[in-house]
Amino acid sequence: MSDKHYDALPKAHTTYANIIKSLLPIGDNAKVGKDALPQATYYVDDLHIDQANLKDYRKICGFADNGKVPITYFSVLSQALQMNMMVKEPFPFAMLGMVHVDNSVTQYRRIGERETVTMSVAFDNLRDHNQGQQFDFVTIIKSGNEIIWQGTSTYLSRSKKPDSSASGKSAPRPVTVKPIVDEAGVHNIFEVPEDIGRRYAFISGDFNLIHLHPLSARAFGFPKAIAHGMWSKAKCLAMMGELPDACTVEVSFKLPIFLPSEVELIAEPVATLDSVENTCHFGLYSAKNDKPHLAGHIKLLAEDQ
Repeated sequence: MSDKHYDALPKAHTTYANIIKSLLPIGDNAKVGKDALPQATYYVDDLHIDQANLKDYRKICGFADNGKVPITYFSVLSQALQMNMMVKEPFPFAMLGMVHVDNSVTQYRRIGERETVTMSVAFDNLRDHNQGQQFDFVTIIKSGNEIIWQGTSTYLSRSKKPDSSASGKSAPRPVTVKPIVDEAGVHNIFEVPEDIGRRYAFISGDFNLIHLHPLSARAFGFPKAIAHGMWSKAKCLAMMGELPDACTVEVSFKLPIFLPSEVELIAEPVATLDSVENTCHFGLYSAKNDKPHLAGHIKLLAEDQ
């Protein structure tokens, strides 16, 4: 097992050369069909939240300045450890072409913006997919010995020649149909500007070239730059209003948001979390053709029922 401890979140420039190297094509068959992930966990032993960065994050996503850490923020911070793990460990996949397909976060209590916490990130759950292989990054945030937040980010590493024997495993999810929400729900159409990828990259540290400019995105097969999935998830949650102190938010990323775009958020009211099901659903769609960009739900934790 290869564990590594940091005193603070590593800066992107410290691994920039290795990150660029890992993005280069390495052949059709290289790093495909691997059967093991590194047995590694990376830690930040005393994580102090950068208040300036948190302020910028709230502003670009639309979260209220209420003294709380937004529920998606630790997913963003953990990406610094994820990037280091992919370039420093014997990671079996090329970063080029990896797709973020699902994200789940659970907050067990309100987390103050000035709390000092511990962060850990580990690889987990390598499995077959009909388009290649999937794996998870699992992030855990602790205050002392208490787990106060955890998240799972699922990535797909595509193979050019999918394994037909995996066709029954992790089958593609059906396309989400845009629902009709009553007057109590959230129905908001808004513009996603052309520069949101560049602006969010400077705040999140995620400088994946598919988000930055049409020319760099085309090199990776996209006609235009696309918005970060975690920005779109955070934007939806911010527009839905105050969330419970203890809840889980799960999202599946569907079709990319090409920049610029006009999108439509449709969501059940957060107040439905007090109902019998304790779950409310939301989705983000193209305002032009109703195609889904993401589908998710918020579930109240049992302790708050």
